Amino acid sequence: MAHTFRGCSLALIFIITWLLIKAKIDACKRGDVTVKPSRVILLGSTVNISCSLKPRQGCLHYSRRNKLILYKFDRRINFHHGHSLNSQVTDLPLGTTLFVCKLACINSDEIQICGAEIFVGVAPEQPQNLSCIQKGEQGTVACTWERGRDTHLYTEYTLQLSGPKNLTWQKQCKDTYCDYLDFGINLTPESPESSFTAKVTAVNSLGSSSSFPSTFTFLDIVRPLPPWDIRIKFQKASVSRCTLYWRDEGLVLLNRLRYRPSNSRLWNMVNVTKAKGRHDLLDLKPFTEYEFQISSKLHLYKGSWSDWSESLRAQTPEEEPTGMLDVWYMKRHIDYSRQQISLFWKNLSVSEARGKILHYQVTLQELTGGKAMTQNITGHTSWTTVIPRTGNWAVAVSAANSKGSSLPTRINIMNLCEAGLLAPRQVSANSEGMDNILVTWQPPRKDPSAVQEYVVEWRELHPGGDTQVPLNWLRSPPYNVSALISENIKSYICYEIHVYALSGDQGGCSSILGNSKHKAPLSGPHINAITEEKGSILISWNSIPVQEQMGCLLHYRIYWKERDSNSQPQLCEIPYRVSQNSHPINSLQPRVTYVLWMTALTAAGESSHGNEREFCLQGEDTAALGQAPDRLAHA
Repeated sequence: MAHTFRGCSLALIFIITWLLIKAKIDACKRGDVTVKPSRVILLGSTVNISCSLKPRQGCLHYSRRNKLILYKFDRRINFHHGHSLNSQVTDLPLGTTLFVCKLACINSDEIQICGAEIFVGVAPEQPQNLSCIQKGEQGTVACTWERGRDTHLYTEYTLQLSGPKNLTWQKQCKDTYCDYLDFGINLTPESPESSFTAKVTAVNSLGSSSSFPSTFTFLDIVRPLPPWDIRIKFQKASVSRCTLYWRDEGLVLLNRLRYRPSNSRLWNMVNVTKAKGRHDLLDLKPFTEYEFQISSKLHLYKGSWSDWSESLRAQTPEEEPTGMLDVWYMKRHIDYSRQQISLFWKNLSVSEARGKILHYQVTLQELTGGKAMTQNITGHTSWTTVIPRTGNWAVAVSAANSKGSSLPTRINIMNLCEAGLLAPRQVSANSEGMDNILVTWQPPRKDPSAVQEYVVEWRELHPGGDTQVPLNWLRSPPYNVSALISENIKSYICYEIHVYALSGDQGGCSSILGNSKHKAPLSGPHINAITEEKGSILISWNSIPVQEQMGCLLHYRIYWKERDSNSQPQLCEIPYRVSQNSHPINSLQPRVTYVLWMTALTAAGESSHGNEREFCLQGEDTAALGQAPDRLAHA
């Protein structure tokens, strides 16, 4: 089988060689092209190109009709009548340039005589920065270097390695762009201090150059393989008892570890000596996913670090929550004996929760009797109950995960606005960029030093007083008289804002409406009824839908004019109050039919008309609703 394959290979080589020789004979059967001094020249050199016809290969009748033409690629550069042509060529560019000689006879196409390629290049520069490495104790020695500028010529590189006892290894590379060779040999640690010397030589037709020798030992060039089989264990499911394990090559002396939370870009670094594949980590945070990587080195001062290992991702165990919940509340009277208490609290931060919060425990207690009245477990961040209006009440709220509960937050339920002298003064709310409201105030008239903290509370304004609207709040120290609120703030929405001053078991409050962005309302109020009462009328309307108010309403305007009159309408402007939906008008004339409509205003402008109603005041004995159907107002 081997003999057959070898015979086929020799036959194939013979056929290829014969074809090449035949192609050369066919291409130049009419003449020759010669190049002097050489077809391979140094950049900037001059060459002489000669073209000559072989006997009886010119034009048929007269030799003077032989016109030889020399082409550089497809551009004519010289010509001559006769049997030969000589041309001197300069300023050839780097690389390969093709010259072709052709014969032109009268009344016939040009005939190709012969051609030549000229190779322009430079001698190789000295290879620089030769360095060798063996990846792993069982790997092979490979070297890299910088070739320098491109020679534009066929260049051969020879890499030589000399070792103890006159041992020599050599490897060649015939790729012009070669800058890497692998000897295919393995250095062993039997003599870790034995010296080896590597050198690379570049050779082409114009010259040669060798690198400076690079001398090294086994410890200098062997780069360990990255650690593998990385794993982590938490003793008794505790983050404070964490050990990282891995496997290494046998000669590894030094390791470096790096780890970080998965959502962080900054690494924590640890260097360990003689770790033997394990290390205890003491500063990990509970319930946090970490990324771990390890690198290895054979010697404290010599050699290089291995590549980083593949990443290990693992989540640390939970721990008992720390910190305390931020709890706030609202009170609402139901009747003479009962009140509704709504409690709200904010989620613990990730660092405080230290695990998945499973539920919250709420304890409500009447302080006078000292008896726990209500205990409740909830998965929500709010809780509502009804309690008597009498007695002194306190509440405690804590968060629980699988390892335990946070310390309870305890607050006494009091009337937050009872102490008028504690009410903050001159409260204002102004837009502060997109989706931000700056709330400012002045300390209460009572001794400002009595204030222990301020609480700024805000929620979307709903005319119906919807208790399901989310409540937001933030706490401010007593020396601050402003707060920038941005949580859950949306453009074109009006917010009811309260500022509370707390002092012991007393509180005072002030309120204001505010929005981060506003424009004129999209529609006016809808008049739903007009009734007559003792010579005046009472107009009732439906509130503008919240999504059409486009900010905080400042005023309502009621317009009226006589039907079919071209005069300007009269108007009455009413300050906006959340609960107001009716207003009397006493300036209408009896037995005159009027057309009435309403608009609403924000700080940005006035809305379009609401619906129109007609009404005729009958007198003291009759009350009548407008008989004409509603008509839509013109914008």
